[in-house]
Amino acid sequence: MSSVEKWPPATMSHRRVAYPIPTVWFAALAATSGLLLFAWPGSSWRALWLIELLLGCLLVVDALACVSPHRIDVQRELAESVTIGESATLTWLVDNKSSRSGKVTISDSLWPSLHAERRRVSANLASGARLRARTVLRPSRRGRFPLNDVTVRVEGRLRMISRQVAHDVPGGLRVMPAYPSRAEVQRRMRIPRVLEVGLRSIRTSGGGTEFDQLRDFRPDDEFRRIDWSATVRLQRPIVKQYRAERNQNIVLLLDNGRVMAGVVDGVPRVEHAMDAVLGVVQTATKLGDRVGMIAFDRQVRSILVPTNGKSQLGRAAEAMYMLETDYSESAYQVAFNCATARFRRRSMFIVLTDLVESAVEQALLPALPIITRRHLVVVAAVNDPAVDNWAAGAAHQWVGEAYREAAAVNILQQRVRATARLRAAGAVVIDAAPGRLAVELVDAYLELKASGRL
Repeated sequence: MSSVEKWPPATMSHRRVAYPIPTVWFAALAATSGLLLFAWPGSSWRALWLIELLLGCLLVVDALACVSPHRIDVQRELAESVTIGESATLTWLVDNKSSRSGKVTISDSLWPSLHAERRRVSANLASGARLRARTVLRPSRRGRFPLNDVTVRVEGRLRMISRQVAHDVPGGLRVMPAYPSRAEVQRRMRIPRVLEVGLRSIRTSGGGTEFDQLRDFRPDDEFRRIDWSATVRLQRPIVKQYRAERNQNIVLLLDNGRVMAGVVDGVPRVEHAMDAVLGVVQTATKLGDRVGMIAFDRQVRSILVPTNGKSQLGRAAEAMYMLETDYSESAYQVAFNCATARFRRRSMFIVLTDLVESAVEQALLPALPIITRRHLVVVAAVNDPAVDNWAAGAAHQWVGEAYREAAAVNILQQRVRATARLRAAGAVVIDAAPGRLAVELVDAYLELKASGRL
């Protein structure tokens, strides 16, 4: 994601005219001369015409001596993509291809949400000289950001006029979803390899485990793991060691509808869900499982074909970075039918949504049997700590605070009821705090895989 792309030089279908523009210095000179004439006791118009003629001559001479902005070539060097929370360096390459020197100012039309340290650079460029200037971008919003016009202004030697033109410099930047849980997820992947080699922690036998090797008995091993034929043959206790089954299917169903537009801890719910998607993809592919994804709202927006390749994490980010929240009701039935049609093999379906009681009762619960009949289903959501604080029942100074507490208590009760109904329907429910959704979902995936339920 960090490869550098050098965009081609400006290519224009028509030549834009660089008209001369009087500078502030010319305006100041004209104003000063007018004040002097106003204070001069004489009444002759000759002095006025003489000054006006002199100013006009200065403009013409400076315009003729000024370097044409068309002779200034501008290119960009910019990473193809960057993740929210990280920074990217944009480099401008400015070449003076004229035979004269001049003061050159370039101004790039960068998007405000890229939060560039600077958008403008000025320098005196000699003939044939090259300027290499940099700025740092710190994007705060994901999506595709095309970059086109770079305005080039050249100031005349007498500083009376400047000539300006906009160069079309094609380029762009893709801003990927934030992955703030990356360090915590990777830390969990470095825990003793319970799933890779693991085996004593598997609490049930049968499906979901694969034989790995025989090894000597240890005091904390289960007796049912003893291989009696090998024990008799080698005259010492030998146990069977298992490993978690590989190449299992994990399907992430990312809700991008109205219930995911709410802001929790300063971040939309869908962004918390995207963080969890990236965490599960990274963990599952590391363990050899195939991970796919469907993003949906009132219709299916993107589908990620399941695979266990190392590039799947980047593909997941690619599938999500252009999503815009749809403020209509989410079509769970459409998404679940699409998922079951594409993923027929038994899988773990992880539905990332919100536990709004009305949406759960009216839309999610009626559609849930489509996937619970054959698949293991996990419903994951992020809760709002502000609601918990409002429901805590602190002392009230205003009547409105009492109403707010009552509303918060009601919301929490609705959330508990929605969770209970989903569990009764056969789903595993995770309701995590902000910043913990990815970690708790990864923990649930590891536990379900280790227990053989997948």
